[in-house]
Amino acid sequence: MSHTVAVFDTTLRDGEQAAGTRLGSREKLMIARQLAQLKVDVIEAGYPASSPEDFEAVALISREIEGPAVCALSRAVASDIEACGKALAKARRPRIHTGIGASDIHIAGKFRDERYGATLGEKKVTILRMAVDAVKLARQFSDDVEFYAEDAGRSDEAYLFEMLEAAIDAGATVVNIPDTTGYAMPEQYGALIRSIHERVRNIGKAVISVHCHDDLGLAVANTLAGVRNGARQVEGTINGIGERAGNAALEEVVMAIRTRADYFKVRTGVDARELYRASRLVSDMLGMKIPPNKAVVGGNAFSHSSGIHVDGFLKERETYEIMRPEDVGIGESRVVLTARTGRHGLRDRLKKLGYALSQQELNQAYQRFLAVADKKQEVFDEDLAAIVHDEIHPVPETYQLEYLQIYSGTSAIPTATVRIRVKDGTMEGAAIGDGPVDATCKAISAVTKSSAKLVRYEIRAVTAGAEALGEVTAQLEEEGRRVFGRGASTDVIEASAKAFLDGLNKLANLKSGGGQ
Repeated sequence: MSHTVAVFDTTLRDGEQAAGTRLGSREKLMIARQLAQLKVDVIEAGYPASSPEDFEAVALISREIEGPAVCALSRAVASDIEACGKALAKARRPRIHTGIGASDIHIAGKFRDERYGATLGEKKVTILRMAVDAVKLARQFSDDVEFYAEDAGRSDEAYLFEMLEAAIDAGATVVNIPDTTGYAMPEQYGALIRSIHERVRNIGKAVISVHCHDDLGLAVANTLAGVRNGARQVEGTINGIGERAGNAALEEVVMAIRTRADYFKVRTGVDARELYRASRLVSDMLGMKIPPNKAVVGGNAFSHSSGIHVDGFLKERETYEIMRPEDVGIGESRVVLTARTGRHGLRDRLKKLGYALSQQELNQAYQRFLAVADKKQEVFDEDLAAIVHDEIHPVPETYQLEYLQIYSGTSAIPTATVRIRVKDGTMEGAAIGDGPVDATCKAISAVTKSSAKLVRYEIRAVTAGAEALGEVTAQLEEEGRRVFGRGASTDVIEASAKAFLDGLNKLANLKSGGGQ
């Protein structure tokens, strides 16, 4: 038995069937190019008979893509198969994927018309003949034909084996065993794949493929159970998207096989370093956000937060990581600073930022860090810089805001008037701008005679609700120096003014030779 498992990507077909999604032919081509970079073995590009747009997408990908086989789906219907043949005409490695329902539930439900037979037994004879005819017709267009026995996970095993044997005799090179409704348990599904190996007479002439859905959250587990029991093609989608709860997430299957090579004793030809890029592209194209806790490619997949985990990770990476982020195309692991991070995590991040603190200074900074962390989901590097400067190296306040008035509206020119206290008294001034924040910053610049430029501006809510506290971060640049200013208020304009002045105070301190 081969030690290589082929990877069949159906993002562009089964994945695109996810409710509320739609891809045009050009979008499909962009994703197909990334899948080729990922080095999947097969790209299922679409279902040509379903619409002119899908036909064109399959034809376009067939013309453009080199490397992976390009596959098109059909029912066991002559017109469907002929559409596949035409759409794949320019493909370098064409594959037709055809099949029919195998379970009693599907046969009785989809083929109720008596022209298929009056009884279930008669219908099964008809379905078997349709399966054979479909494979034989598909072979006229391609030497590579995959046959799917839909709802195999709930089928009568004896009938399923008979259908697979007949399909292989008719010319099928791959037989797909779908758990179409996500009903199977891993032990059951693995046993089914093993039974196919043992009881289908001519199975040595075909590759067994596994195609699992995630209705009970078991798609990846079932897929891997199939591999463990002899399947040598896995089918799935990027990010696990697809009909209902989706398909097996391809990135999870690939990395499970790679990470646990000692257990599965097989490999894939996928370039795993392209997984993250593929994940983000599919997410962007389909408008489906990736949950932070998503395995392998989620935003938190390589993030560490709690003190025990951070301490262990910083001492020895493998303590809490079984994969390297670089292996899937993510830059590096991330320590997320929260109230649970602990002193070790804080010290490590401060050191990376260039702050070497004594134990006393670290304890002092840690108390302020906890106070900030209690108000925020995550403490950022800019926050740490502010903590160090405020607690360890406090910045003298050259400028203090005493008064701020804003005049603005839909038919008014935004105007800001400010009064600022300085060492020798107060100064006042006004300015207009493109909006109230712009007017405020220009008024402050005029009063303080500053040439500092605002190069970055961010605002985020510290708390929730209509009276949320808004925190503004403003990055200022003057004469090659860059600083971050911060301000908080329930009034975002006031918070902006405070942040701008905080930045000016830091620049003034740098000019006088204080701080870092």
